[in-house]
Amino acid sequence: MSNSNNKRKESERSRRGRLSEKASSFHGRIPTMAPAELRRPKTLPELLQEKATTTSSDVRPKWTKLLFNVTIQGSLGAVQVLISPENSVGDLIAASVKQYSKEGRRPILPPSDAALFDLHYSQFSLESLEREEKLMELGSRNFFLCTKTAALKDREKKTASCSNEAENVTKSSITWLKFMF
Repeated sequence: MSNSNNKRKESERSRRGRLSEKASSFHGRIPTMAPAELRRPKTLPELLQEKATTTSSDVRPKWTKLLFNVTIQGSLGAVQVLISPENSVGDLIAASVKQYSKEGRRPILPPSDAALFDLHYSQFSLESLEREEKLMELGSRNFFLCTKTAALKDREKKTASCSNEAENVTKSSITWLKFMF
């Protein structure tokens, strides 16, 4: 039995030593014995050198595709189109009409011909974008799509109403001038 008691005492002593080391590291005290660092083999030293040379040069990553938001007149929310920045405005119009009909949105667009639509920067912009212009040169990713007939009607209404308002103002100002003299 004395052998078993001796073994227990030895194991308790070694356990106490390990626990005190763990407790000291927990409380911010460094243990007296630090483990030796492991030496790692260098198998591919050229691997890191190649990464260093590519990151040091000023090579910008080329965008493969961009996400454009196209709001279609009369629809709720924008259609999201993923397209290459080298494509033209005409390609964006065709892709957005195709995506709109694919999603089954309402109101249903009359024809699916992209030539009948114009792309604008916003719904308040009167000028439509040129179909040959590259998407990369536009400077925006949010656009408004409307039919050409609706755009023409809006322009005629606005110019007609503006000219009518201008005529009304000039007529009314002449009557006020009569009272002044």
